[in-house]
Amino acid sequence: MRPLSSVPRAPQSRASPGPGRGPRAPPCALPFPDALRAAAAAAAVSLSLLTGDAVGAVVAQPVEVCQDGGAAVVEEVRGEAVTNEQLVEEAWEVVNESFLPDAGSHPWSPEMWMQRKQDILQGTIKSRARAHDIIQKMLASLGDPYTRFLSPSEFSKMSKYDMTGIGLNLREIPDDNGSVKLMVLGLLLDGPAYSAGVRQGDELLSVNGIDVRGKSAFDASSMLQGPKETFVTIKVKHGDCGPVESMKVQRQLVARTPVLYRLEKRENDDYSVGYIRIKEFNAVAKKDLVSALRRLQNSGATYFVLDLRDNLGGLVQAGIETAKLFLNKGDTVIYTAGRDRQVQNTIVAESGPMISTPLMLLVNNRTASASEIVASALHDNCKAVLVGERTFGKGLIQSVFELHDGSGIVVTIGKYVTPNHKDINGNGIEPDYNRLPDFNEARDYLSRCRLKELS
Repeated sequence: MRPLSSVPRAPQSRASPGPGRGPRAPPCALPFPDALRAAAAAAAVSLSLLTGDAVGAVVAQPVEVCQDGGAAVVEEVRGEAVTNEQLVEEAWEVVNESFLPDAGSHPWSPEMWMQRKQDILQGTIKSRARAHDIIQKMLASLGDPYTRFLSPSEFSKMSKYDMTGIGLNLREIPDDNGSVKLMVLGLLLDGPAYSAGVRQGDELLSVNGIDVRGKSAFDASSMLQGPKETFVTIKVKHGDCGPVESMKVQRQLVARTPVLYRLEKRENDDYSVGYIRIKEFNAVAKKDLVSALRRLQNSGATYFVLDLRDNLGGLVQAGIETAKLFLNKGDTVIYTAGRDRQVQNTIVAESGPMISTPLMLLVNNRTASASEIVASALHDNCKAVLVGERTFGKGLIQSVFELHDGSGIVVTIGKYVTPNHKDINGNGIEPDYNRLPDFNEARDYLSRCRLKELS
């Protein structure tokens, strides 16, 4: 899930432009329909993932663009006048281009969806409230509980979600070199970043002297995190062609740690157990887990129990980064698949594991989403035995699209597939044990698993 770092507007190429006005792409829009690229952030925003309460207000700023060596200010696109019929068609177009057909409980085909548009647009839609109601019902007809409409106020609240600790959201924008640059998507009014002089449309260049160009929004946001009232030094470029400025920003908004840990001894067991519970995957989950693992190792833990029971998910990217801590270099964390049902992206670990001791992972029927990514990655790569109950089975990817009146829609655009090529969604993950095995039993199980993988 990362903050709301990728919010592509709905595609405009097929919508009627209206009298006297040709279609224009909004400033800084992501290329459409690069669905799974948008999902890299939107999965990171997997809506069930936005668990923190937003504070303050997003500052709407004009967007500066460079023209003929100078700066020009263009009107903010949100609030651009569109007819009620155009708004409905805009939402229809997003689903037509991006929706994962088998995500819903009702049959879906392009032909059926085209017929639905023709039926809806036969008459005049007389009010914006009526247009919103039509969009809600149109999305509900898909039978997917995760695809839904967001009113302008709901979309605004989501846009305010902050995981940096200094009151801003970052968005990945492709640059001319085939990499990405990190742009400020939104700011909390009177938040630390805004008070220091950061404005919407600025590019983040470095954090504490470390170049962040080419890094993900999640990684940069994690770098901005730190203890409350400490300072972080950032360098930003104002607008597309403005000056570069370094500034010290005092952190105020800090994500609470989701990691609890202790060292314990089990009855009839000669080994010390490092017990770690992760309540959710937020921006500090990986950092705090690393700290817990090191402290437990230094205290003599022989093996570890990782408790993901009742963990409904959180930021998907945080779950992915957590799984990588336990995997060998090159191990698959998760696959993503789009509407053609083919694997479109493979996420792998870039370095070796932090620990090599056996791991037992506790799950139940409320272990969901990002937690299931962690569970399947560790299980399928023979790094952990799963103990407890079958997991929830939420393996869909949602992307968030802003419509031209400031409302938005959440659309399921893909799914996660485990390293062993199993579909998580609706199926969950079956545990290996319904009770906690002893150390030797778990170690032998994982050894057999690794031998099977090699055969």
